[in-house]
Amino acid sequence: MTNADKPVVLGLTGSIATGKSTVAGMFAKRNIPIYDADKAVHELYAGEAVAAMGNLFPDAIVDGKIDRAALSKKVLGQPESFAKLEALIHPMVQQKMHNFLDQATENKEKLAILEIPLLFETGKSYPTDFVAVTFCAPDIQKQRALAREGMNEQKFEAILARQMPQSEKRKRADFEIDTGTSLEQTQSAVDEIIKACLAAKAD
Repeated sequence: MTNADKPVVLGLTGSIATGKSTVAGMFAKRNIPIYDADKAVHELYAGEAVAAMGNLFPDAIVDGKIDRAALSKKVLGQPESFAKLEALIHPMVQQKMHNFLDQATENKEKLAILEIPLLFETGKSYPTDFVAVTFCAPDIQKQRALAREGMNEQKFEAILARQMPQSEKRKRADFEIDTGTSLEQTQSAVDEIIKACLAAKAD
């Protein structure tokens, strides 16, 4: 199999509450397949990761599933515990990602999206050809985040502390998507990125 048989892989990332899910939905509207790392984690937390997680964080298992809120209390602000969690979950998430890319190749997709919130922060390498980052003004970001269920200022600040500043992500990305504009403008930016990626494949 040559690279010509494989889709262009676009990494989609961005800090908390900068519109990744909305933008992912815009790519999906254009029939671009999307691997959602958060969704993969949810699936693992309800299935194959439960037994191993029970050995590490038994208090986080509720009704046979991993309770994200209980787990968050165990690892947030605890670097050693968080490292143990990542060492357990990351290989499983990677396997799901490779399965997704294999399927995209089999389906002869021209473009595939890897939606990975902590793409830059993990220090891991991902098989991306390009990276797009979502961003918005800090006040908009905070307003969106605090509107979420279970979110408060302390938790928001703790999450931000783990994430690379928006400005640095924008420097590292190939494409930027400003989600502080109208939905129409954001969709237009997404469509331009799709065109650019497909043009790169045609080259």
